Amino acid sequence: MTLFTRKTLTTATLSLALVGSLSAHGATTMRIAHLNPPESTASNSGAMTAVFKQLVETASNGEIEVEVYPAGQLGEDANVINQVSQGIVESTISSAGGMAEHYPRIGIFDIPFAFPNIGVATEVIDLSSDFGKELAADLEAETDGLKVLGLLDSGGFFQFTNSERPITSPSDMEGLRIRTMTLPTHEAMINSLDARATPLAWSEVYTALQTGVADGQMNPIQQTSFANFDEVQDYLTISNHLITPYLWLVNDDFYSSLSAEHQEIIDWASKVAVDAGRSMSRIIEASESGLPKLSEGMEVNAITPEAREAFVAASQPAVREVIEERYGDEGIALLNSMLAEIDEVSDE
Repeated sequence: MTLFTRKTLTTATLSLALVGSLSAHGATTMRIAHLNPPESTASNSGAMTAVFKQLVETASNGEIEVEVYPAGQLGEDANVINQVSQGIVESTISSAGGMAEHYPRIGIFDIPFAFPNIGVATEVIDLSSDFGKELAADLEAETDGLKVLGLLDSGGFFQFTNSERPITSPSDMEGLRIRTMTLPTHEAMINSLDARATPLAWSEVYTALQTGVADGQMNPIQQTSFANFDEVQDYLTISNHLITPYLWLVNDDFYSSLSAEHQEIIDWASKVAVDAGRSMSRIIEASESGLPKLSEGMEVNAITPEAREAFVAASQPAVREVIEERYGDEGIALLNSMLAEIDEVSDE
């Protein structure tokens, strides 16, 4: 059984719940939803929302109240983004998978092995980078009612797990049913390695691995750990093949309705909170809740530089083809901007 039970609310129930949560003394209420555990030390979004809530409520002297809805209480990512767009919920921290339904060009991140290390990824996947600013502006122009408040990695590099065998080369992927998000780029990457992409919602993954519907999955260490996939997987491969963003979104009308003073508080508090989220991801990876925990019950191996090149040769062309076909010239331009900044940061 999966660690977190997704609680889907009907529109009527959600509306009643939100109306009932309005502050009795007239404070501005900012509701933030995310899919991860609520504890500040259990996930990056848990840390972000805890830090943000404390900073905003203190700095505003209680004039802004922050309510956090963790663990998918308001629904899956794509549904909650709809709620933010419509102003039902003020804010959400979303995965690339949830964002893809609203902004397909987020799939440019799925070029395999594009980022050489987490240091480069930290600098590039940030609202202060040239690429981050370009991405945010493009997303805001292509969606309705959304403003990007923060941008960070979703918890580190994606790694492969499976229940069949260690993965040391592309040939070891053959025939494995690997769960992916519902992203055509992820599916193309897995299929290019002669594995079988198996798109499933996050809430279905544990059961799918447990029952053999899927042989494996790919996620950062912290997601693999807090979802307890080590209970139903035998092998963990440190492949560092993907790193995808978390996008912190806020309803644009809500943000615009705030006073200049309150906007400033939201802006700086969100930057501090994003830094806290990044730091928590690195801590979890290295702590007893991360790789050490997974290593106790799983066989762990890392692919070699030579194997990495073989993976690149097999998978990158297939994903680039999907980006060209599905996202057009605009997608290629955005991809090239990301790759150029990766090269620039790598050379510093």
